[in-house]
Amino acid sequence: MEALKIEILNPKALQLIKAMQDLKLIKVTDEPVSALKTYLRKMRLKSSSAPNFEDITKIVEDVRAKRYAKK
Repeated sequence: MEALKIEILNPKALQLIKAMQDLKLIKVTDEPVSALKTYLRKMRLKSSSAPNFEDITKIVEDVRAKRYAKK
């Protein structure tokens, strides 16, 4: 299976996409893929000890809290 991001420029194209979905040729989802999640997935393929998404989020939030804390 291959996932693609498509920008629809013509409303008639949306009708074609819906018709293909009705024929069970494609599946359309509204689930946005985070650039960070895509990057993490790519990095995990190269490393056996990559941190998980929650760990990275926690580190980023800690750094932001320190950076923007009132002085």
